[in-house]
Amino acid sequence: MADKFRALLATKDGDRQNVSVTELTEGDLMDGEVTVAVEHSTVNYKDGLAITGKVPIIRKFPLIPGVDLAGRVLLSEDPRFQAGGRVVVNGYGLGEVHHGGYAERARVKGDWLIKLPKTISTSQAMAIGTAGYTAMLCVLTLEKAGVTPDRGVVLVTGAAGGVGSVAIALLAKLGFAVHAVTGRPQEADFLRGLGATEIVERKELAGPVRPLAKERWAGGIDAVGSTTLANLLSMIRYGGAVAACGLAGGMDLPTSVAPFILRGVCLHGIDSVMCPLDRRREAWKRLESDLDRQKLAMITREIGLADVFGVAPDILAGQVRGRIVVKIG
Repeated sequence: MADKFRALLATKDGDRQNVSVTELTEGDLMDGEVTVAVEHSTVNYKDGLAITGKVPIIRKFPLIPGVDLAGRVLLSEDPRFQAGGRVVVNGYGLGEVHHGGYAERARVKGDWLIKLPKTISTSQAMAIGTAGYTAMLCVLTLEKAGVTPDRGVVLVTGAAGGVGSVAIALLAKLGFAVHAVTGRPQEADFLRGLGATEIVERKELAGPVRPLAKERWAGGIDAVGSTTLANLLSMIRYGGAVAACGLAGGMDLPTSVAPFILRGVCLHGIDSVMCPLDRRREAWKRLESDLDRQKLAMITREIGLADVFGVAPDILAGQVRGRIVVKIG
């Protein structure tokens, strides 16, 4: 096992955050029972915030960013994992308080690891990443809330982004009619290719929020928050549900109790970071069976570790389509 490995490291000098590619040794890794040879990571919206420093995602310095990783076990003190086994980690403070996925080595707790399903490669796992795994959690939540294809159309906001693109592919394969919200009309053909049956312009959910508007959708998956989510809630049909998982548009929610008490609408918050293991395993099992791999490939592109710097501001500006895989090892 090589002692030195490449890593993208964030440091801080006063109030200034610096991020660069450097060499570290295994002595620089944090505590954990399992050492992983990282093969792939990805770039999520949170990673963009961490790399640019626009939001204090990284709370401990020096730190290796990257909230996701997939690779093979090198060493394990946890009997559940053996050398050579393929594993994935999403969340648990990776890239925030614990060294993350932008390095050729990682040492993590065994309780954080999921054994990859046999038919999902480490590259595909990171094409899915936190964004796709979160999309699956949203779909599972809508199913448990009784939102089924026969109930009506499901709306997906932030449709061309990571969560949105995977959510559309999943919902379409499960038989749902899907409407996709985007502010990028040039992405219409891309979204229809994923399975969207109608494209909704972002401005339709950007105006002043009414307590109740015309009932349009049986359910929704929202990665935007703020006014977009408030307008979506006002248009959900009686007994419908929305799974909310993002805040790209802001953390506020200018709504009223009307959708909840007059139409029985349910708003479900989706947390992917500390989600219990049994729920994670269910999500990855469903991703193996319900995610069209051809569509996954269609929304994915691969970059190198040093390319993360250029992509980070693009994902924050809403200029990234689908998913980005970072080849590490």
